[in-house]
Amino acid sequence: MTKTDGRFGLSVALATPMTASGAIDFPRLVQHARRCIDGGCNSVTLFGTTGEGASVGIAGRLMAYGALKGAGFDFRKQVLSGVAASSVHEAMDQCRVAYDADCRGILLAPSFYFKGQDDDGVYGWFAKLFDALGSSARDMILYHIPSVTGVAVSPAVIARLRKSHPGVVIGVKDSSGEKANTETLLAEHGDLAILVGDERQLANAVRKGAQGTICGVANICPELLVPVVAEGRDDPRLNAVVDALVAYPVIPAVKALIGHVTGDAAWRNVRSPLMPIGDADMAALGAAYDRARGAKAA
Repeated sequence: MTKTDGRFGLSVALATPMTASGAIDFPRLVQHARRCIDGGCNSVTLFGTTGEGASVGIAGRLMAYGALKGAGFDFRKQVLSGVAASSVHEAMDQCRVAYDADCRGILLAPSFYFKGQDDDGVYGWFAKLFDALGSSARDMILYHIPSVTGVAVSPAVIARLRKSHPGVVIGVKDSSGEKANTETLLAEHGDLAILVGDERQLANAVRKGAQGTICGVANICPELLVPVVAEGRDDPRLNAVVDALVAYPVIPAVKALIGHVTGDAAWRNVRSPLMPIGDADMAALGAAYDRARGAKAA
């Protein structure tokens, strides 16, 4: 995995712009990815949770890779790809197209349809996927987001995968929102890139050894996150932005705020089954964001 300073840094969980019909808006995708890089992000992560990745098939992924490649993005340095599938075969296809595009790494969610999985089941699915990929498997960042998947990626599963498939897993994104889980990951797997999804917990985690984040707020105000990731510096403005967002369905809210800061109302489009937030909520969210940004930094 290519790094500039030995740390993972700041990657935006890139929101996917959609047309009114729900198709990916590729010119806006390129423009937004460039805006995030110019704003201080080290990389973009396509097709994560914020990017509505579970709703994007292989054809859409290939076209998005092509659009970013055509715009001159350096995939091995600047582009990661989320993989979200319940079958090993579909996950394998998503991984292969990402590798074929020469993505820097893969943010890999567990199989999510069947709930109540124990560690043996979670480990077995990942292991079968890694076996299917064979020698091409590399630069996997395991994605622990049980509030969405309903499936935990425990430190014990990570340890088993590291033993059975050495060198494949290079990081963990902890989006559990649980400080204790992040601290356990740092204690047991601190040689990996431990990344924190909840921006409100990021500064503290960086001070304890976390290597950065893949996060949604970087779509909106990446410049606030740069010192948090680089120095572990607390910023109450960032916490206020996150608190405002989570009062609404998060993905439509993130996209609405991108529209607010860019003046581009097309960003409110989401792909079914998601729905955009209403006009009144949009106005309240935009006002809350403006208040947060107007506050003084720490």
